[in-house]
Amino acid sequence: MTRVLISGAGIGGLALAQALRRGGLDVAVHEQDPTPQTRGQGYRLHIDPNGNAALRACLPPEVLDLVRRTSGVNGDLVATYTQHLVRVYGQEFPGIPADEITNVDRETLRRGLLTGLSENVTFGRTVTGYRITGAGRVRVEFADGGGDEGDLLVGADGVGSAVRRKLIPHAAPRDLGLRCVYGRMPIDATTEPLIPADFSRGFCWVAGENGYGVGFAPVRFRDRSGGYLMIALVTAAEALPGDLLGVVLEATADWHPAIKTLLSYADSTSFFPITIRASDRVDPWPSGPVTLLGDAIHTMPPAGGVGANTALQDAATLAAELLSGKPVLEAVAAYERVMIPRGFDTVENSLRMIGQMIR
Repeated sequence: MTRVLISGAGIGGLALAQALRRGGLDVAVHEQDPTPQTRGQGYRLHIDPNGNAALRACLPPEVLDLVRRTSGVNGDLVATYTQHLVRVYGQEFPGIPADEITNVDRETLRRGLLTGLSENVTFGRTVTGYRITGAGRVRVEFADGGGDEGDLLVGADGVGSAVRRKLIPHAAPRDLGLRCVYGRMPIDATTEPLIPADFSRGFCWVAGENGYGVGFAPVRFRDRSGGYLMIALVTAAEALPGDLLGVVLEATADWHPAIKTLLSYADSTSFFPITIRASDRVDPWPSGPVTLLGDAIHTMPPAGGVGANTALQDAATLAAELLSGKPVLEAVAAYERVMIPRGFDTVENSLRMIGQMIR
């Protein structure tokens, strides 16, 4: 039986694990986080039609149903505004079917994708490198000693991928000089009436005259009451102080009073920063028993909310090739012929979009 090692239990790596396990392959996922709840990457994820199709392709029916039931109530608007809340642009998406997903909470989605994988996923295990054995298999090495061996290694280990550093060391993502400060405001009986009507319908971007921009988007859980309004400030500041809510408040001090009111109810403990990076297009490398998926190969800005969807597409494409009956190396080569250009086209679209959002 083909044995596939996956470095990284993020969205793409877990979707791939679900698909391969469902198809009867032996799968082992090694994740450096000590628990599923320990990463700070963001809150709300946008799921587009490509992401929905990939989830349907990868997940067993019971897991797909769980992911849908625990997702957010569908939104139907993407819009941009001035700091005075004058709408500049808006696109509506009427008639979205109830069985489609438009948004999910990242941690909730990750928990859903872990369903049934308790024997396949090991947390607290950091992959630091790998080597190809004399028999053509892959031996991964762990930071705490030991390792594991399989027929294929998939680096789904994100922006700082140890697998990528060895496979294509020249392909490290570059810092765009932008930082995103994520936080959230709980939605409850007090705060619900304070949310502008458009902000309740989907992702709304507010561009300030001072060069700052803030995105607002709700997550209202389908399966329980409550939720939150995600807040995402993008700034060119390279160093941020400890009081991140204070940074957001200062950046929006002269903005519309409705925004200042929302921020006054924000959870100050929920804010954290990320560095916005992007990968430069690389030429295809010789295919072999090691490949890459998601941010490990095509890191992109959060503009457009397509990063998770691209990782899900990667998972679906790779799973389909591996389960097609082809030899592993032929399946990997076929996957990379699709994944590499598709991923970098998406990166370049995201770069154009964030350039328009931050002027």
